[in-house]
Amino acid sequence: MSSIATAPRDEAAEDGLPSPYLLFLGDTVEPGYAKTAFGLRDWVGERCVGEFTLPGARVSTGLPRLAPRQAVAAGARGLVIGVANAGGIIPRTWIAGLVEALEAGLDIISGMHARLADIPELKAAAERTGRRLIDVRTPPKGIPVGAGVRRSGRRILTVGTDCALGKKYAALAITRGLRGRGLDVDFRATGQTGIMIAGAGVPIDAVVSDFVAGAAEMLSPAAPPSHVDVIEGQGSLLHPAYGAVSLGLLQGSQPTAFVVCHEPGRAEILGYAGHAVPSIEAVISATLALGRVTSPDIRCAGISLNTGKLTPRAAQAEIEAVAERLGLPAADPMRGGPAFERLLDACLA
Repeated sequence: MSSIATAPRDEAAEDGLPSPYLLFLGDTVEPGYAKTAFGLRDWVGERCVGEFTLPGARVSTGLPRLAPRQAVAAGARGLVIGVANAGGIIPRTWIAGLVEALEAGLDIISGMHARLADIPELKAAAERTGRRLIDVRTPPKGIPVGAGVRRSGRRILTVGTDCALGKKYAALAITRGLRGRGLDVDFRATGQTGIMIAGAGVPIDAVVSDFVAGAAEMLSPAAPPSHVDVIEGQGSLLHPAYGAVSLGLLQGSQPTAFVVCHEPGRAEILGYAGHAVPSIEAVISATLALGRVTSPDIRCAGISLNTGKLTPRAAQAEIEAVAERLGLPAADPMRGGPAFERLLDACLA
């Protein structure tokens, strides 16, 4: 995937992040928090040799379970923290396993908010072994505040009814689909996993709030009218904690079109018991109202449904029902087919 080179890589090798990867899942029990590991497995699986879990983990990518030394013997160069938990913290229960990886000869790559070198045990182990601690979730320097000036080019933003339900997958699939039609398209990564996949981007939720819109403008600058930027969405406008980053990304991106991502059957916002997932209709309404501040002609192109938990028949029924209810194209990008082709058509309308 090509993208704008805005992700700082001061600690990384000249040829990019050290791969192949060993995916670290820690002691994670919630699949939604392991989206980094799943994203790397699904989009750059050729660069993943296996997974490393700790006692108590109930999540697996299905890749071979390897200890760090076994992974090194299999060719791994870097351990990627494959978890994106609430707050981006590195629990104390992970430290021994991460030290083990350094001692086995692996660099550590993290997309967490917590900085690896701020953990004394990791810093000492890295210095002792000569390994690197690479923090991907580091914004570039010199981000301006948003200007709100209209700019050329077409931009498609994925938005969601919640976190961790397919905004990145939808953006990657749309990019791949449009590129397959011969269009000039770039995937613009805004999260740690997207950056690891694309090789560049801006970790938008690590940007100081006053500069989020400016960072989005940097990420998807003015372009020829025929060029399309597909921008990875973050959070949800109606999320009780992460709505602010979604708003800044929306208004800075100035999307000409957006795709709403939703997981059928998810009743509560992930990690926020008692907070119901907003309806697709509510997200469309909010996105149109707030997006018009910088993009007066913004429109909803359609709906991306994450039907991974449904049977093929149930998924097809859900896709058809949503499309009929809303009068918009609906599809599961990972299932493809005619429904997804109609969604691509709508993105370009």
